[in-house]
Amino acid sequence: MEHTNDFFLVRRARDGDEEACEKLVKKYYPSIYQYCLLHISDRYEAQDLTQEVFTSFFANLSRYREYGKAKNYLYTIAANTTKNYYKKKKDFPVEKIPESGQKNSEEMSGRLEIEQAVRNLPEEIRETAILFFFQELKQKEIANLLHISLSLVKYRIGRARELLKEELEVED
Repeated sequence: MEHTNDFFLVRRARDGDEEACEKLVKKYYPSIYQYCLLHISDRYEAQDLTQEVFTSFFANLSRYREYGKAKNYLYTIAANTTKNYYKKKKDFPVEKIPESGQKNSEEMSGRLEIEQAVRNLPEEIRETAILFFFQELKQKEIANLLHISLSLVKYRIGRARELLKEELEVED
């Protein structure tokens, strides 16, 4: 059903329907922003990258083929956008302490520990872990998105669990 809905939204957006464009952005912005934030860890940079992802998505709609979900195409663009961001920076980002709003310090500290542990994973395992644990994609979707076998996705998720468990236990 989601795929069918995306199919019509993309077709309408391709035809210049601004309402369809807006619906696609509203539907996927939170997921793409979260994905970028997990890679970049700077809210403002993540917002900029998310905007870049959607700008690229709409600019390239004429080349988009409805083989898969629009969500997978957006994640592909987001992955390329974050990789290009690091190529430009040529260094790993300095961690910034997020503004504490409604969250208490223990909850914030726990989330920061988990996010840092994920950033410490090897790149290919980190990418799979973010898509599975944070973006909640199915293993088959991850395999299609990353163009790898389902068994490799399962291995990487298992390996990510082991490495995260080790790192988070050491810090306790």
